[in-house]
Amino acid sequence: MPPFLHSYTTGTDWQTLCQDAVAALGPVPATAGLGFVYLSAQLAEQARPILAYLRAHTPVRHWVGSVGSGIIGSGRESYDVPAISLLVTHLSEQAFRIIPTLSDEPTGFLTATRDWRQATLSSVAVVHADPRNTQTPYLIALLSQGLEGGFLVGGLSSGDDQELLQVADEVTSGGLSGVLFSGGVPLVTGLTQGCSLLGGRHEITALEGNILVRLDGRPALDVLKEDIGPERARDLSRLGGYLFVALPIVGSDTGDYLVRNLLGIDPNNGMLAIGDRPQEGAFLQFARRDPDTAIQDLLRMLRDVKSRIIGRPLGALYFSCLGRGRNLFGDDSAELQRVREELGDLPLAGFYANGEISHNRLYGYTGVLTVFTELQ
Repeated sequence: MPPFLHSYTTGTDWQTLCQDAVAALGPVPATAGLGFVYLSAQLAEQARPILAYLRAHTPVRHWVGSVGSGIIGSGRESYDVPAISLLVTHLSEQAFRIIPTLSDEPTGFLTATRDWRQATLSSVAVVHADPRNTQTPYLIALLSQGLEGGFLVGGLSSGDDQELLQVADEVTSGGLSGVLFSGGVPLVTGLTQGCSLLGGRHEITALEGNILVRLDGRPALDVLKEDIGPERARDLSRLGGYLFVALPIVGSDTGDYLVRNLLGIDPNNGMLAIGDRPQEGAFLQFARRDPDTAIQDLLRMLRDVKSRIIGRPLGALYFSCLGRGRNLFGDDSAELQRVREELGDLPLAGFYANGEISHNRLYGYTGVLTVFTELQ
């Protein structure tokens, strides 16, 4: 099987961008059944005519994707400019099922696809979701559970409120959508973190909703100050965008964790507000943004994925956090250059997300890579 087709184009008007994007794909075989499309936020208003153009000028009938504030291609990333990134697979329509927009629960989709899923041993899906739907983490977990331990990869759309659109055979919003693959589609996935841990684990001994009151039986702020050291503790106002909370994933054999924002500090009462609602008795660690550690972990993930690839890689999808990219690794597409250095000039598409999806959870400040490989 030949490699997937891909194109990455930037420009000004959407019509010219579409023409250039399709031309850059080269000849598209009539058997190509599925394409991925990622549009910069500047093109959100034209998402419907762009999808119509792709259908009219390629034989690909099924498209899935998202709008994003940053767009990803092979060795390239762009922000603040109109951009289109395409990845066209050679998969037949028997190899996948489109996941329509799920806004509350996936029962209807799971019922409709039950016979196909059982016959093809389906369990892996690429999904995109609307960050405005507060049920998204629940939907992710429910869909994974309904797929009997299914593995999801993807991201939350990013941009201004009116730009948060997804594509699943139509332009949509408000829920979770994407594509589910049969078990005959071989792929390899990897997750890389963007923060490094500070101090040790602390037990949450008192909290109110998302407010940490006490850690290890002590005021939460006192524990934080000890972990970050006296120099940073002298000016707590500078912790925004630097310090985060890491919630270890119970049962993980790789030390995996979910990064959540530190939303506020109450110095008078020694309390901390975080972007999650953990349970009393759970554990957490503090974490900081660290470009050096992030690069090391990115390389670790890429090399691990390479070691697990059997056969020839055909194409890839990469979903990275908006807090990464130029905000963590620097300009000149530094993050995607690292990916290309390790994987080669592999056809690749994706976007910078408002949150990243891996397995059955919603992450933050991570990069999620999926590589499609040749069937052995």
